Amino acid sequence: MNNKLKISIITPTNNSAITISENLNSIFKQSYTNWELIIVDNLSTDRTLSIIKKKNKKKVKILSEKDKGIYDAINKGIKLASGDIISILHSDDFYYNSSVLLNVVNTFNQSKVDSVYGNLIYVKKHNINKILRFWRSRQFEKGDFYKGWSPAHPSFFVKKILYKKIGLYKINLGNSSDFELMYRYLEKHNIKSKYINKTFVTMRYGGSSNKSLFNIFNQNLTIINILNIKYKPIKLITFMYAKIVNRLMQFIKRPG
Repeated sequence: MNNKLKISIITPTNNSAITISENLNSIFKQSYTNWELIIVDNLSTDRTLSIIKKKNKKKVKILSEKDKGIYDAINKGIKLASGDIISILHSDDFYYNSSVLLNVVNTFNQSKVDSVYGNLIYVKKHNINKILRFWRSRQFEKGDFYKGWSPAHPSFFVKKILYKKIGLYKINLGNSSDFELMYRYLEKHNIKSKYINKTFVTMRYGGSSNKSLFNIFNQNLTIINILNIKYKPIKLITFMYAKIVNRLMQFIKRPG
């Protein structure tokens, strides 16, 4: 195994004192240790930064300044990253177990791909032992994004060099920025990807993208515009039907 592969973990924070400890503990427990953590903080006024500063300063970089939203913060973190692989781990989220980074690096080494992704578990915001949704992904095939499918973004690991070649997150798209980036990378630029049937990330339900029906509605309108299917009835119906079915299955399926 190539232990020289370094993973840069980007975590945007904004008054994240309640959840950041779980996030940090999941990182520091990783069996694969060649990583750095880049915290991009939006001038938090709670204990977020003091909690972070108690950790290993050699492996943690902190940038604290006003940003233009989550994806602006992530872009800043990517620019500061010195690693070969980028992982986006939001402050409400945490790695599922201590083997996540090891599994990711092994796959990059064995498969010679540009990106690796896995599964995602949604849990209750105030009870991380209560599973609400299980996002089991699959290997990407051309045209999948038009069928209401995409990888779970927090599980999406990408080589840093691609951000230089293909571009960063488009911050004007709000919560749909992650969808657009994965669509651009996988569907438009045909990067080589590998799906691992393992859970990578646990995510608290109720984040910025799913905290209200209004947010969900607006996000889907933006995605429809990204896919350019607004005035294509058959493609639009196919997309909406498939996406609804996919989401319903996530509430029914369970890990195992």
